[in-house]
Amino acid sequence: MSQCCINPSILSADFVNLEAELQRISNADAVHVDVMDNHFVPNLTLGLPVVQRIQAVSPVPLDAHLMISDADRWAPAYADAGVASVTFHAEAAMAPVKLARELRARGAKAGMALRPATPVEPYLDMLSELDMLLIMTVEPGFGGQSFLDITLPKIRRARAAIEGSGIGVAIQVDGGITEETIVRAAEAGANVFVAGSAVYGHQDPAAAINRLRAAAEATPVATA
Repeated sequence: MSQCCINPSILSADFVNLEAELQRISNADAVHVDVMDNHFVPNLTLGLPVVQRIQAVSPVPLDAHLMISDADRWAPAYADAGVASVTFHAEAAMAPVKLARELRARGAKAGMALRPATPVEPYLDMLSELDMLLIMTVEPGFGGQSFLDITLPKIRRARAAIEGSGIGVAIQVDGGITEETIVRAAEAGANVFVAGSAVYGHQDPAAAINRLRAAAEATPVATA
């Protein structure tokens, strides 16, 4: 399985001092940027111009999570902006394989996200087209929600399919990640962890990242 990655979400950061907030997580693997359009999810955050400015000042790569409608149309622009990883929602894409290939062709890693109630099985055959599968562990749209343990079996099924196929696809989880829940997610097979308040809710975000990483790396993946 790929190495453990901690990607703090700036949804929990101080937006007035965003450049300084980015410097506080310079030991992270990437910064998770939540793009919401008030259509796919009932919240509005930021769009491409702000992401471009974040890209210019961030000390770590950008991991953009597009919670937007019409992903086929809008997602490629984030790859063109130099974002390292672009994740679209399967529920918002008309042609997910085509979109994943387009993101890769434009130089970004291609990620696909699934809401908690969306089954993983219909998408297993396209795993080779992806660099990362994001399994939402809360309903997308708002930070600060509690981890949904009902998503753990889906993570396990996805990990088993990836290991069985021999392809190097990362499994990211997003929502309710703490020093406690990261252990359950890692045991199920996740290896990329998005954490918002568990990082920015502490006085020393860098130390919080180190604790989360240590907890995940110390957790063996459960075998069936």
